[in-house]
Amino acid sequence: MAYKDEGRQIQRKEGFLRGTLRLAYENRLTIILSVTLLLFVYLLQNVMSGDIRRIDGVAYQFFVVRLRRDWLTPIMQAFTSLSSPVVLAVMLIVVAAFAPGRMPGRFAIANLAGIVCLNYALKEIVQRPRPEGFRLIAESGYSFPSGHSMVAVAFYGFMIWLILRYEEDAILRKVWSLALFFVVIMVGISRVYLGVHYLSDVIAGCCVAAVWLVIFTRIIVPAFLPNET
Repeated sequence: MAYKDEGRQIQRKEGFLRGTLRLAYENRLTIILSVTLLLFVYLLQNVMSGDIRRIDGVAYQFFVVRLRRDWLTPIMQAFTSLSSPVVLAVMLIVVAAFAPGRMPGRFAIANLAGIVCLNYALKEIVQRPRPEGFRLIAESGYSFPSGHSMVAVAFYGFMIWLILRYEEDAILRKVWSLALFFVVIMVGISRVYLGVHYLSDVIAGCCVAAVWLVIFTRIIVPAFLPNET
């Protein structure tokens, strides 16, 4: 009898665990967004209070002190330029030319304009000075959150969203999506490497841009294109 009760308890625990995992999987986007938003709020609070030097100091020691090489600097400059106005303008032309219909190009412009305005507003609210003493390129304006990182996540993330919906070839979908994801990661790393941002700036920029991208693709786009879900 004791063995049966014990077996039932095990089954109940297993059933509860499976149910919890299934519920978490069904609501994975909500969970990811919640964690992302909480991380951004945590970073914002610590930056505003001036109590986030540890993570930025570790990143400085790795990316600036140990990683910098003469041959690597031009590569990092190339990656950081992928979020520059000139490159983004060219990318917008490409999207408008090759995406089906006019709406993807218009959405790409609206997405980019929205994230730029959001970045400007956050910078003006926080007003964190940029790192001093180890910049490899000249930059102006405030540091938190990283504008290049926000633009990379929002713009290239939207490109991934378009590819996943319009590209019919499964292999090309994976290749292009991974390539653009790699670009996003490298843009963020390049900003720390070049000494124009703290790591916390980059992480915060990625977080807020990810939340913006989900809102844009799940709410704003379907509002104008009901069939795009």
